Amino acid sequence: MKKVKLQRHEVTLLPESNRVIIRPFIPSDGQRVTTIIARALSLTEAEAEQELAAVKEEFDGRHFDIDSVLYSHFEKVSSKLFTQRPLSRSRQLLVGALFSGEYALESAALFNPSIVPHPDQEGVPEGALRFIMSLRATGEGHISSIEFRSGMILADGHIHLDPVSRFVTVPEILPNPTYRKDSFVSKLYEMGFDNEWTQGVMEELGDAFSRVDLRKSARLMKSRNRNGTRDLSRTLECMQWLADSNYEVRFSEKLAVSERIIFPVSPNESNGIEDARFVRFSREDGSFIYYATYTAYNGRAILPQLIETKDFLNFRILTLNGAAVQNKGMALFPRCIDGQYAMLSRQDDENLFIMFSADPHFWNDAQILLRPAEMWEGVKIGNCGSPIETEEGWLVITHGVGPMRKYCIGAVLLDLEDPTKVIGRLKRPLLSPEGNEREGYVPNVVYSCGSLIHGRRLVLPYAMSDKASAITTVDLDDLLAALKEE
Repeated sequence: MKKVKLQRHEVTLLPESNRVIIRPFIPSDGQRVTTIIARALSLTEAEAEQELAAVKEEFDGRHFDIDSVLYSHFEKVSSKLFTQRPLSRSRQLLVGALFSGEYALESAALFNPSIVPHPDQEGVPEGALRFIMSLRATGEGHISSIEFRSGMILADGHIHLDPVSRFVTVPEILPNPTYRKDSFVSKLYEMGFDNEWTQGVMEELGDAFSRVDLRKSARLMKSRNRNGTRDLSRTLECMQWLADSNYEVRFSEKLAVSERIIFPVSPNESNGIEDARFVRFSREDGSFIYYATYTAYNGRAILPQLIETKDFLNFRILTLNGAAVQNKGMALFPRCIDGQYAMLSRQDDENLFIMFSADPHFWNDAQILLRPAEMWEGVKIGNCGSPIETEEGWLVITHGVGPMRKYCIGAVLLDLEDPTKVIGRLKRPLLSPEGNEREGYVPNVVYSCGSLIHGRRLVLPYAMSDKASAITTVDLDDLLAALKEE
């Protein structure tokens, strides 16, 4: 087999410790909270203003709107106030600052990228493509979030990244999202809450309902059963947990792409949002929507989730349902096949699976697509993002784990009409960690969460040993020839 040539571009995305957000820093001990507040209340008004001025002089230039964040943190502890007298704005913000701390989003790593065409291609030069890249950013405590970058692939193949802003902003969380009743009920049943309490709460709700509607129905159920059982309490708690896991966020259109960050929101994401695989999905009416699968992690268990967006400003985050979405590494095909959604998945931490569904939120009945074949993938194989449609078949970029836990990237070709049929597979890795790519938080790893084709080139962003990211391009015709040769 002729070795496929790669071009490693001089584009490296390194973690930057100065990209920070402000997070709550609130002790769990309520008495400590009260004691800290007391110290702020003991100051004179002039002293409080002086202390706040010192905080703002040091931190204001590091954030877009520090006042609103400090005030929101003041509100989180305001129930612990032990005075009836109104507090000045300066004292409120000083209290908020005492319960705040900066978090460096990508101080540890910036890795596992995926890439899709930007929804706005206006003004792009002929033969070029504007793109959005998602990345997994990891900071203190190994908490992961989703960051974005933008750039352009020029007609001659050169890749240009837009300047990265010093500022990072979390989105507005919409307070009253809506839910689909069928999806919500299905997930409750899947979690073991197929009982009279679920049925009682749900029968009061319409086919689509809001968070407010759910709370009203839950309160009604509780009032009707004042001596409720433990099962009732657990059911209502699970409903609240599930509602928290499905949410909507919105960024201001004034924010640059690199200034947007999706940081964990729900309890099931408390330890991170991992490995988003974005894909531009083509719908039957010719319109596009962007989907991304990712893994929510709370420190104990994982929960596969789905992101939906049309513009990378407004995002819906939803739980996935079904017996086949209990593991990591899922990647949607970019269109339906024979009226069915299709997705690659991991079920057993060894093989690569494929599954089909009439609904992108429900997945069952996965079947094995690929087993490890070569020694470089002898431990396990998986996908490196969504399949890419070519005239020769579905191009799937894979990863394989071999001796010494070395991760390499490979490629497979599936039949366009029946993607359960493998029609080509590289025997040797397409990309292996070399030189300084081998050094990082997890050494000897190259990994990707999504690539795209521009012209006759495969543009493949990839992570280097769970530390930083880079981009390589591959001649598509050479790659397809190598795959068909097999």
